[in-house]
Amino acid sequence: MAIDFEVEDGIATITINRPDRLNAMDGDHYRALSEAWIKVRDDIDIRVAIVTGAGERAFTTGADIKSFVAKPAEFSQMWLTQRDQLLNRGLEVWKPVICAVNGLCLGGGMTLLMGTDLRVAAEHATFSLAEVKRGVIPANGGTQRVLSQLPYAIAMEMLLTGDTIDAQTALRWGLINKVVPAGEVMTAAKDYAKRIASAAPLAVQAAKELAIRGRDMDLTTGLRMEQMVLRLLQSTEDAKEGPAAFAEKRPPNFSGR
Repeated sequence: MAIDFEVEDGIATITINRPDRLNAMDGDHYRALSEAWIKVRDDIDIRVAIVTGAGERAFTTGADIKSFVAKPAEFSQMWLTQRDQLLNRGLEVWKPVICAVNGLCLGGGMTLLMGTDLRVAAEHATFSLAEVKRGVIPANGGTQRVLSQLPYAIAMEMLLTGDTIDAQTALRWGLINKVVPAGEVMTAAKDYAKRIASAAPLAVQAAKELAIRGRDMDLTTGLRMEQMVLRLLQSTEDAKEGPAAFAEKRPPNFSGR
């Protein structure tokens, strides 16, 4: 299966490795990708993940349309909501995820990108939610996240026209964090990953969860949750290690405990 999974120094790298199909995915690939996300979620030694596509032509163009047209899903599968869960479909992964975009980021590629936390793109990368041009909609979070991540008029332009934008436009609109030359995409992504992996993992995961859940909470509730989580973190070994390392003028050695 062409979903590569590697772990080194607490950093998991997921590569959609189907460059001959612009890294488009059929049902088997989506299931393998789901398994990869579950590994990231459940392995306590993994602190951060990078998702990318093989080659320089495409990050991923999402669903392999030909495979799904040839074998449409059975209607009964609509209620199997926890089967083959994906990051952008609602699987809760509180470890940070970095998206390294090395080319086309279309359709399901865009919805996957919007499920990640930090995003690096090559100068030649392009982005679009083109599903309305194919008679469908950007599912797996496409219609649900775009308005929370982009200003209304810009989000609706992408959603309703299906037009393509370039990397500099995506950067200007705040869809991505950084644009780099094609050969430096993974270097930039790994730089982010190393900096995150060196921080206290429980604190990082808590910060991500609070920030995301806070979008659906009123401020009073959010502040209360923040204080409760802070009290919990203060009882961890990492909360002792951080100040000790600062006082001793050495890098901290966080254990995630």
